[in-house]
Amino acid sequence: MIKYLGSKRALVNSIVAVVDSLPEVGSVADYFSGTSRVGHALKRSGYRVIANDHLAYAYTLATCYVRANRESVLEPSRKILLELNRMRGDPGYFAETFCRRSRFFQVHNGARIDAIRNWIQERDIEPDLRAVLLVSLMEAADRVDSTTGVQMAYLKTWAKRSFKDLELRIPEVLPMPASGHCESYNMDALVAASEISADLAYIDPPYNQHSYLGNYHIWETLVRWDMPEHYGVACKRVDCKERKSDFNSRKRAVRAFGNFLSRVQCPFLVVSFSNEGYITRSTMARMLADYGDVHTLEFDYKRYVGAQIGIHDLNGKRVGRVSHLRNREYLYVVVPKGYSWSPSSVSSYERPTVQRALFGQQ
Repeated sequence: MIKYLGSKRALVNSIVAVVDSLPEVGSVADYFSGTSRVGHALKRSGYRVIANDHLAYAYTLATCYVRANRESVLEPSRKILLELNRMRGDPGYFAETFCRRSRFFQVHNGARIDAIRNWIQERDIEPDLRAVLLVSLMEAADRVDSTTGVQMAYLKTWAKRSFKDLELRIPEVLPMPASGHCESYNMDALVAASEISADLAYIDPPYNQHSYLGNYHIWETLVRWDMPEHYGVACKRVDCKERKSDFNSRKRAVRAFGNFLSRVQCPFLVVSFSNEGYITRSTMARMLADYGDVHTLEFDYKRYVGAQIGIHDLNGKRVGRVSHLRNREYLYVVVPKGYSWSPSSVSSYERPTVQRALFGQQ
């Protein structure tokens, strides 16, 4: 899957193990699906997953990795990707914007991205197969980019991988689980919480000021293919200035999350959050206590590579200092009041530092 801040790559096995420990759960709603790494793992484990994200590229990832089924898309995608891997073309919007005006990709790859994306755009392809093709292109581009993992800026000198040729591969699409057909939606989280119900809600909202649209604006443009006006050295979409989320605001994050929780229609909740987020651990536990008994699992991780490198100016000179190299991730498990569950119920997962808090009990 694409490089992604907050992808839960290191945490996904523990999340699945927590869900597995709740025998009443057969369906999971993922309201902030992002790369769909968690939804994909839950589908692999046999759950019926309903994934949602308000960003077009994340919805496309969810359609590929959660909704689409291997038995329907494998053969047609294999044939098409063989053809697309032979395709060459002239530089267009993508190459001009992200290879020449900025330096996220080298032109020989940008020109091919233009040609392949135009080919997909010009054809009437059923939605699940179209998502698989777009994800294949997105992931191929990710393997030859020149960034530290976010698209706020590019490296001063070309990354070695950027010299490689773009190669499309078949994404790891899963067969349909026995529990039933999975779904994907492209809604605002508040709307999704009101309209999507399941046995368990997996909730992984934005933590702080870092906007996923700003961090991954190239993928949004690649999927939408709307050739937007752009600004700044990174050639960010102009709508990055307008499409703001309350979850990215220190002043509004707590209220936004409370509003979201009040709409969720699932008896079990699993919430991912970080000590780097705007909502403190004590505040999060207090908010969740209105919905059941709260158990907190804590994990210690190395921060992403960009945070370890530090901030640099346009000339490559480091400005400011690296504040810390590690962070803590929390899994808040919320079960109905009086329900018999404890972290010891979870087997075969990465052993975290476990803290138990039954805030719902007097």
